[in-house]
Amino acid sequence: MTAHWQTIRHRLKQQSDSNASQNKRAKSLLNVMKGVRQNAALLFFERGFQQKGENDMRKKNLHGRLNLKAWLFIIPSLVLIVSFVFYPMIQAFITSFQTGIANNLKFDGIANYQRLLTDSTFKKALFNTLLFLVVQVPIMIILALAISSMLNNKRLKFRGFFRTAIFLPCITSLVAYSIVFKSLFANDGFVNALLMNLNIISEPINWLTNATFARILIIIAITWRWTGYNMIFYLSGLQSIDESIYEAASIDGATGFQKFRYMTVPLLKPIILFTTINSTIGTLQLFDETMNITQGGPANTTITISQYIYNLLFKYQPQFGYAAAVSFVVVVLIVVLSFIQMKVGDKNE
Repeated sequence: MTAHWQTIRHRLKQQSDSNASQNKRAKSLLNVMKGVRQNAALLFFERGFQQKGENDMRKKNLHGRLNLKAWLFIIPSLVLIVSFVFYPMIQAFITSFQTGIANNLKFDGIANYQRLLTDSTFKKALFNTLLFLVVQVPIMIILALAISSMLNNKRLKFRGFFRTAIFLPCITSLVAYSIVFKSLFANDGFVNALLMNLNIISEPINWLTNATFARILIIIAITWRWTGYNMIFYLSGLQSIDESIYEAASIDGATGFQKFRYMTVPLLKPIILFTTINSTIGTLQLFDETMNITQGGPANTTITISQYIYNLLFKYQPQFGYAAAVSFVVVVLIVVLSFIQMKVGDKNE
């Protein structure tokens, strides 16, 4: 019996030693596997960082080549802009501080700018330019908005014809349309004849020799020519507006004017701001209409700043310094008015 229990204990001890040996081998194997995993992870991250570094280097090289190619395309444009825009502006600014006739110029400080304060012709030209700006630009913008809204209606027939007809004046030859306007608004022209037949006036209006009517004629001419130009911008904006918005407004009982006032105008605000600034710049540089239709008359009542600059350079004795000073008044007006319009537009958003 004692020998039997000794045999059992011996076997249990052997099994225990075997289990301990197996556990030790298992722990060793686990340690080896853990080390392998750590080494593999380190190798993976090392290769990952190395590959990332190589990719970054490739991207930098690629970006460098792309930037070089981009600059090769941009540099010719920059050279042309600097040569034909910035350099003349800088040279004109320097010239504005010089006085004299033709090329006999000498530095005279701010004498040209002081002369502006006492020049009655300049004051009249500035007044006329601002008058055309304040009266004509709002009329043209509102008219272009109204026409574009009507021509955007899909139920309107011959929309393409009307769009083309309204846009054509802005590509018409300036000299040709000036001759037509002078003929239409002559004392015995079509406009006076029509107004007299309708019993609106009793005698012909002197459109070209009366100061007030000459200004009205210039405003009509500018509006006729450039309304179609602004209309194209508004049409492109209207066509990008989802029609379901107008359908929902119609279901809610909104009238056509309400949809125009509370939907069309707010949605077109960026385009309206752009056309307003563009029209402001164009009006401040107004020259063609006054030069070809009224020649600035009668008695300089329709002369503009641009026409006055032309007269200083080519009609009177050449005064390059004073003409440059007058031109920088236009530059300052454009910058100031454009800045104000952009700020007003940002506040209303």
